[in-house]
Formats: sequence, C-alpha cells, structure tokens
Amino acid sequence: MKTKKILLPDQMIPAQWYNIVADMPQKPLPPLDPRTRRPVTAEQMNCIFAEELVRQEFSTERFIDIPDEVRDLYRIWRCTPLVRAYALERALDTPAKIYFKNESVSPAGSHKPNTALPQAYYNAKQGIKHLTTETGGGQWGSAIALASQYFGLDLKVFMVKVSYEQKPYRKLLMNTWGAEVIPSPSTLTDAGRRALADDPDCSGNLGLAISEAVETAVQHPDDTRYCLGSVLNHVLLHQTVIGEEALVQMEMAGDEPDVVIGCFGGGSNFAGIGFPFLRRNLREGARTRIVAVEPASCPKLTRGTFQYDFGDVAGMTPMLPMYTLGHNFQPADIHAGGLRYHGAGSIVSQLLRDGLIEAQAVPQLETFRAGLLFARTEGIVPAPESTHAIAAAVREALRAKEEGASKTILFNLSGHGMIDLYAYEQYFADKLQDYTVTDAELRRTIDQLDRIIK
Repeated sequence: MKTKKILLPDQMIPAQWYNIVADMPQKPLPPLDPRTRRPVTAEQMNCIFAEELVRQEFSTERFIDIPDEVRDLYRIWRCTPLVRAYALERALDTPAKIYFKNESVSPAGSHKPNTALPQAYYNAKQGIKHLTTETGGGQWGSAIALASQYFGLDLKVFMVKVSYEQKPYRKLLMNTWGAEVIPSPSTLTDAGRRALADDPDCSGNLGLAISEAVETAVQHPDDTRYCLGSVLNHVLLHQTVIGEEALVQMEMAGDEPDVVIGCFGGGSNFAGIGFPFLRRNLREGARTRIVAVEPASCPKLTRGTFQYDFGDVAGMTPMLPMYTLGHNFQPADIHAGGLRYHGAGSIVSQLLRDGLIEAQAVPQLETFRAGLLFARTEGIVPAPESTHAIAAAVREALRAKEEGASKTILFNLSGHGMIDLYAYEQYFADKLQDYTVTDAELRRTIDQLDRIIK
C-alpha cells in the first residue's frame, strides 16, 4: 500500500523563486529612460538598486535559487499556514469552500519580509551600508527595518504622512528595529519641499515618498541604495514563495482553487499568491481565475489607462509600462495605506492587458464590513489592505450561494491589523466613508501623460 509523504513545514519552503516572465505570452515592455525614451540599461539601474536585484529585474529565467542565508531566515515563520475558513463559510451559509494563506504570522505581521530579507541580503553582500525606502501603511517599512537589522544596515524610511499620523505604532515598530522614520512630504528633499510649497497640508502618497527615498539614495552612490516593497519585477519574484507553498498545501488538502484572490496596491502579495497558480494556466492548461482587488478610490486596474508613466511623483524613476491614474494622482486618505498607489507593476499590467488575470475595485466600507466578519468568525483582525481580498472572497462565496454552485476560493491574508486598530475605531464611530473618483478627476492626471504607447 502506497503511503502519502508527510512534509514538515520547513520542507515546504521553496528552494527557488518563480519568475513568471519566462512563461508570459507577451513579455512586459521595457522600462524607459525618461530623457532619451530608450530602454533603461542594467548599468543605469545599478545606481539605485543592488546589482543582483537588477539582474533579477531583467531576468527571463523561470526559476531563481533562493540563497541559503535568506532561506534560513525564512524558516523563522515559513512555511505559513493554509487555513480553511469553516466559520466564515458557516456565517455566509455558502456551499463554497474558502481557504486563506496566512501571511500575518511573520515577525513584521505581513508578507513583506519575503522580499525585504533578500533585498537586505543582496545589498549587504555588495558592501552597501545604508538603505532608503518609502512606506504607505507601514508594513513594508516594518519589514525592511527588520531585515536591515538582520544584515547590519542603516535604514531611512519616508512614510506617507497620512499613515504616519494614523498609524503611530507602525512608526514605533520601525524605530524598534533601528530605522529612522520621516513623514513624507518632508523638508529634507527637493521633491518634498516642492510638494509642501504647492500644498502645505499635503497628506502625501506613495509616489511622492518614493521620490524622496530615491533622491536621498542617489545623492550617496558609494554606500547607499534604494529598496522598494512592491511594483518591480524582482519584488514580485521574491513573493512567489507564498503561492509555491500554497500549491503544495492545496494538494495536501485534496482541493483545487477555482479562484485565487489578492488585494492590490502595486502587486506584491497579489503576485505572490497568484503567479504560481497562473503558471499552471499558462503551461498546463489549468483555468484558475486570478483576481486582483483594489480600492475603488484608487482604481488604476479597473479605470486607469495602460501607458508609460513614472513610478514616483518627481519623475526620478524610469518610466514603466503600467495601468496608471497618472503619477500626479492624489488618492483619498483611506486607511488601506499600502494600496494608495497610482500605478501597477509592468508584469501585472501586461497580464491584465492580455486578459490572463482579472481586476475588481471594492469601496472602503464594504472592505471593513468583510474584515469585521472575518475577525468575528476566524478570530484574526485583518489589515485594512487585506480586507479587500476578504471582501472579494465574500462576494465569490455569496455568488456561489445564489447560483447553488460549488466553488473553492483561495485568498491571501497579506497581514494582520493589530497595529491598525485605529482604522477599526474610525469604522465603529461611523467616521469612514466611501470615496468615488469622478471621470473628470481621473482625466486631469491621466491626460498629463505622454502618449508613448499608441
């Protein structure tokens, strides 16, 4: 009689990251130098990022080995649990089966250390001493602060001002791990000073914080580099440990997802859970739906335009082919700070353009209702960002109920909300609202873009 092999948690940690570029029918268009409008070279990118990260950014290899030093640190919390949400299913009275991948169990409370560790590792290996970065909701800033401590690096974090004020404990967590945290826009950079001159009360956004972090890094080319928590190819690559584990775990559970869901800001946790399943669609003919869920107040995937745009407000980054609302778009001050970004990564944008993934936009109040239901049934208070994935999963489950159909749903719980309880306090006090962006507002920033893609 054949026995089924039992894997220990650390045996399920993948030995390689998956690079979906190798399997894409249409490869992403190249990033462009904003001055020459010619493709950016690796040499140009090496001034901003660690050299190995740049190599990964341009790579078309299907799998890239995870360094032993990084994999050993992954073992602190990986592999993360795959959980069937029985109580949520009962509350919804749905025939659907709902699973979630619990990335909230990392030391930083989110999926972000999956890329923070390799980014810090490759910088330290190159001899870099100082890092700069930005953060929206604070989860990325917390993760790279932790990773910087592991590898002996100094870190300066530009935190979007509205989140800096709404989430003081995220700032304190970063301080605890040795990072300097600065509200953005600040008076320390040209980009920040320009923003404050235009609007002294500017609440900031991720694009502006990126400008400040990049500007700071390039002023010290010998020993300083910039790190990014989402959007770019190498960041999405590192996050695929999530989906690679989930493939094995779903097989162990004897189940197969019909739909895989991730919330969407720049693409990191969505790609992490979705790309390994999408690989089977592309290579094996599977038909799993892969759904990205964004805030209705920042709807680049559902209402943006596919166009070359800057990743930051000041135009210091290369121009990326992306679904965008325009780099000057100022999102509403929603509590899902990690999703307040004007554009989408070039890989995700190309996949959406080719119809290989789906996108949905969900209003803020619906996400908090879903997050509260999840907390009261499954016991985990989700991060405001993660509530978007939960809301989409609830929609899918209720649709299955209406149709009387069986369905298996998998979503990524990208982080917990224990340091985001102020957002729930605001929800209970009826101080949150839905924000609807008008077509005229979108056109104002989209129409400012150069029409490079016809």
